[in-house]
Amino acid sequence: MLAVAVGAGTALVGVQDSDQVTPGRPVAAPSSAPATSSAPAPTVVRPAPPEPVDACADVIRTLPPRRRLAQLLVVGVDPGSVRSATRVVAEHGVGGIFVGGNDTALLVGDALVAVRETATVPLSVAVDEEGGRVQRIDALDGDLPSARVMARTMTVDQVRAMARERGTNLRARGVTVDFAPVLDVTTQPDDDVVGDRSFGSDPAVVARYATAFALGLADAGVRPVVKHFPGHGRATGDSHVTAVSTPPLAELRKVDLLPYRALLGSAPVAVMVGHLTVPGLTDGLPATLSPATYRLLRTNLNFDGVVMTDDLGGMRAVSASYPLPRAVLTALTAGADIALWSTGARYTGEVLDVLEKALASGRLPPARVDEALHRVLRARGAC
Repeated sequence: MLAVAVGAGTALVGVQDSDQVTPGRPVAAPSSAPATSSAPAPTVVRPAPPEPVDACADVIRTLPPRRRLAQLLVVGVDPGSVRSATRVVAEHGVGGIFVGGNDTALLVGDALVAVRETATVPLSVAVDEEGGRVQRIDALDGDLPSARVMARTMTVDQVRAMARERGTNLRARGVTVDFAPVLDVTTQPDDDVVGDRSFGSDPAVVARYATAFALGLADAGVRPVVKHFPGHGRATGDSHVTAVSTPPLAELRKVDLLPYRALLGSAPVAVMVGHLTVPGLTDGLPATLSPATYRLLRTNLNFDGVVMTDDLGGMRAVSASYPLPRAVLTALTAGADIALWSTGARYTGEVLDVLEKALASGRLPPARVDEALHRVLRARGAC
């Protein structure tokens, strides 16, 4: 009885203003601290963190609507005429020019310096420099083997070094973007539409060598553009001359999309979409004009870089059914960040008229334009 009484008394030591202890609840140890006032502690007001600076928004605000839309265009120019290239940049403020063909006048000396000086926002200058059948400066800086030969005869390190050297030469000539490498997976003969432009028929080999080529260009300060999403290598025919169809999307996922899954997180690239009808994806439209194509890239492959179209003016898979202004508007509305055509700067004003009206009416949503502008301006180092 005495032991119980003493234990109970000990348990109650330090319990203030209470005559009960709840069974099983720990009891606080006695404190030697002085009693404190029951007044609430003063509220500490902390300043809100500063809003992140949107440098792109500052650049965009300096541009009137027509010039904003022009930043989403890459226009083919006469490769032998500095005057032609300078005019389209100065008059319309296009975001980029494409130098095609075999004439190299724009790529020698300081020809492109005069063109860039007319731009109020940094200008992109693009070429097709894949190697093999598709080269632009081979007469100036030597020949590159085709992608298929690279994969057969070189290591990935050698390909990266070669692409770095080529990129250095391109950059020195004023080129900032290369529409390469090709990510198509194919067994076609060398001279077919894709053929030896592909690194091979094994998606893993294509991914390794294309990544090496892309990284080499990026090392030299040239932006690689991988193509032709979602895969031209097993399509029926040539989109330059007719509408073409690929295997169904379920089949593309097993083969053609694998290089994109491997590369998009490994190299700083843009993506070019091909004019490909994809069963199970594009609902009969060319992929460049289908919103589902861009959703596949953004949500399924988690790509947040620049996405551009293949040539909307010079390839019959689109031009046979869509006038150029309509094709450009449809592609940008569907989700493309850049619309490309090679068939002449003379159409630029007409295209911009259509885009400006569509923006004012809401047919081309302002948010879509703003989203694309942020991507392309960041990629060009404009903000």
